[in-house]
Amino acid sequence: MTTAATLRDATDRDGAALADIYNPYIDDTVVTFEETRVDAAEMSRRVADVQRLGLPWIVSEEAGGVVGYAYATTWRTRVAYRYCAEVTVYLDRGAFGRGLGTQLYRELFSRLESSGMHVLLGCIALPNEASVALHERFGMKKVAHFEEVGFKFDRWIDVGYWQKNLR
Repeated sequence: MTTAATLRDATDRDGAALADIYNPYIDDTVVTFEETRVDAAEMSRRVADVQRLGLPWIVSEEAGGVVGYAYATTWRTRVAYRYCAEVTVYLDRGAFGRGLGTQLYRELFSRLESSGMHVLLGCIALPNEASVALHERFGMKKVAHFEEVGFKFDRWIDVGYWQKNLR
């Protein structure tokens, strides 16, 4: 089932909602390698940092509340990488299976293509069938697999990179 959510640019007022979505991933999953919960101010700072670089941070709203977000950030800091961005998406745990991740990525990819970006990368802690399926739905192909590069919850975690060339 696909839900028609409202998509808009994130603002500094979204910090608390973004933290509420993100913190369960920190607490309970290896989707992120962060181990310390973030607060509203930190999430607002991250949004501002991304937007200051001219990159998009998009939120999905339903019934006036934020239920998901997607954004792009620089992949590396060297100037030669300026046409390469890393993309990510997070959904509220109650928002899975309704097509919101697809809606967010469709908008994010469109904006990045319009901006002149050349390569998009997705970094996925493995295994994660749902994330792999989402990235591949957008034409991304697995280009790297790093074994045991993350350590969280007393275990080693592999990471894969998916890539899409826009031009």
